[in-house]
Amino acid sequence: MPFLTRNISCLAILAILISALVGCKTITSSDTVDYKRSSGEVRGPNLSYPPDLITAQADRRYVVQDGTATMSEYVAATKKTAQLRANVMTGIPGMRIARDGDRRWLVVEKPAAELYPQIKDFWQENGFLLTTDSPSTGIMETDWAENRPKIQQDWIRSTINSALDSISDTGERDRYKTRLEVVKPDETEVYITQKGAIEKCVTDTTGTCLYTIWTARPTDPELEAVFLQRLMERLGMTQEMAKAQMAAPVVAKTPKANLVQEGNAAHIEVVNGFDRAWRDVGLALDRSNFTVEDRDRSNGIYYVRYVNQKETSETKGFFSNLFSSKDDSALKAKKYRVIVKSTGDTSCSVYVQDADGKPENTPAGLQLLTLLTDQLGR
Repeated sequence: MPFLTRNISCLAILAILISALVGCKTITSSDTVDYKRSSGEVRGPNLSYPPDLITAQADRRYVVQDGTATMSEYVAATKKTAQLRANVMTGIPGMRIARDGDRRWLVVEKPAAELYPQIKDFWQENGFLLTTDSPSTGIMETDWAENRPKIQQDWIRSTINSALDSISDTGERDRYKTRLEVVKPDETEVYITQKGAIEKCVTDTTGTCLYTIWTARPTDPELEAVFLQRLMERLGMTQEMAKAQMAAPVVAKTPKANLVQEGNAAHIEVVNGFDRAWRDVGLALDRSNFTVEDRDRSNGIYYVRYVNQKETSETKGFFSNLFSSKDDSALKAKKYRVIVKSTGDTSCSVYVQDADGKPENTPAGLQLLTLLTDQLGR
């Protein structure tokens, strides 16, 4: 009897806790992308609205001014407030989405140096920590994060997860790389690329799961599009306008990359001018296991590190190492140069060199060119 009484008491306490949680949180969300914030995260200020909006959010025409301001000073202040509000709501002029097939990127009429800190704040607002933060190269990359809305929710699980966030796990992680490319002094292209990992079981002959490992999964262009749209809204565009730009019809993409082998040497022939070839090679590098350390557009050089997944995937929990705040510099990474060379108005060639600038006519060089060709053809 005491055992029964004790169990009934425990159930009663659990019911009270659940009721309290339900009362404290409304479990409704129309958003399908919400990444779990890392513990101990140092977050920036709440920038849900542009900073200038803080000074212009209220209509102060009926508020008595402090001090002994004259009527002319009051009128001038009112005009300034109205102008601030107009500037905030207008956002950055000349902002648009460019696309090629399923690839999208943002073009902003603003210098990269001014745009970079705003994009950095944007990722912090969306719950990400940055493992790469390089204003000098215009490259930032987030840590791995879990997209919580991918978990199937019922009201009980949602309520419990609000208190115990680690009960459910999607078994998937994403990270995002942002690269700013200067096209003109006052025009910047912003590229967002996603990488995914999924947890899989390693089984024995009976099908029993022995342990799990993290393996790469294909990139998701739609996730990239979600954050491009959010970034446009963060920079001042209305949600309706941003959605309209993202919903523009897909332009058919023409094949433009071909791997050519001549004995031990190999290169990629690209049917595009230098500007587009440089852009496409940059996106291909971002979506592969390359880490761009630096680049020299005037000479068509990407300085990269490459982690060969085949050399590291045999190590149990390889991807789990990537889920820490560390980058991949401790892994088996080698340095290369990826060269984009113009051969005509509508043609370019892509080569791979070693760290010293010598042709990489090795199986490793051929493997890298094959990976790039596959990405360029998508």
